[in-house]
Amino acid sequence: MPHSPAPLNRPISERIDWLFDLARRHALEYASPEAWLARQHHLARHPTAILVMKCMDGRINIPVATQTPKGLILPFRNLGGIFNLGWPHLGETLTAAVEKVVRSGRQALFITTYHFSRGDERRGCAGFHYRTNDARAHTFEIQREIATLFGAGHGTVYPLVCGFETDEEALVVHGQQGHSLHMADLSEADVPGLPARLLKLLPDMPTQIRADLLPLLLGNLRHIAALRQTERTLNIEHREWMLCVGRGFDWLHLPNLALIIGPYSPDLADPIRQAARIIRSNMEAGRIPGDGFLVLSSVPYEDIGVDRARATLKSNFLADFTAEVLQREFADLAPLMQVRKSVLNWHTRTVESLDPPP
Repeated sequence: MPHSPAPLNRPISERIDWLFDLARRHALEYASPEAWLARQHHLARHPTAILVMKCMDGRINIPVATQTPKGLILPFRNLGGIFNLGWPHLGETLTAAVEKVVRSGRQALFITTYHFSRGDERRGCAGFHYRTNDARAHTFEIQREIATLFGAGHGTVYPLVCGFETDEEALVVHGQQGHSLHMADLSEADVPGLPARLLKLLPDMPTQIRADLLPLLLGNLRHIAALRQTERTLNIEHREWMLCVGRGFDWLHLPNLALIIGPYSPDLADPIRQAARIIRSNMEAGRIPGDGFLVLSSVPYEDIGVDRARATLKSNFLADFTAEVLQREFADLAPLMQVRKSVLNWHTRTVESLDPPP
């Protein structure tokens, strides 16, 4: 189901209408019989749970880049892909996710990512000031924290570091002793030997997890080949006009339109400030209209009743907290702020507005 292009130069009200229509159409796609069957078929063959920690940059769409059915990869997003498993809420959220996986008899692959551009370092990660070495080093620190939390033997939870080269949307798999596998350097002729290369690169990875990683890499190889057959303009301009805070923004994987802040850091105001500066810069440079920008909160829930009520309270808090930071510290931006609050039905991926009807 094709989506209409983002109305970048339209009034803020039209941009917001387009955004919620995008969310509606995504939910319809997710809940379709074809999509449901694709997920079940994949899980029957590849039961490993895939969790990905990544930057809020919308260019990093792992399901698309690996041709994986929507809804199977669980994302955790934050500014620059910066995480610390000592953060109370993050540690509890990750632990709960892993415990749910383990209770179902499955293993988990934790992919921590950094991103960069081969063509222009300014298309890299702004969260690390375009310093790819720093971004990469941080993912290895996260890998060590995951091993501390879930065990260094990696028998049930395996932490894997992957780069994401945004020009060709190609994965870089990091193994032991500094070795790595660049998917952009491979071709169809390399496919038969890929399982052996993975075994050599990741000898301590459990057999089932390695077997379930392979389809992601093969999908990425196909994705790279398809991109090379198309004419693409590498959009390096920041056009973000949305500041999204919370979780459940899988439907919003769009390049350079949204800044997504996960509710993980104890100092939530810091990424909000950084996102606000980017939006202000976009307005000042004329990359987006100066008539307004959107603050959107989202919190997923799995059950009606108490769980949805909890999500509602949290979404209200996140939106109000963000608005207070902007009103207190960005007096020029605050009058242009449009605030929307929502919760996400995790089973249907339906975005449910908490705002009163107009």
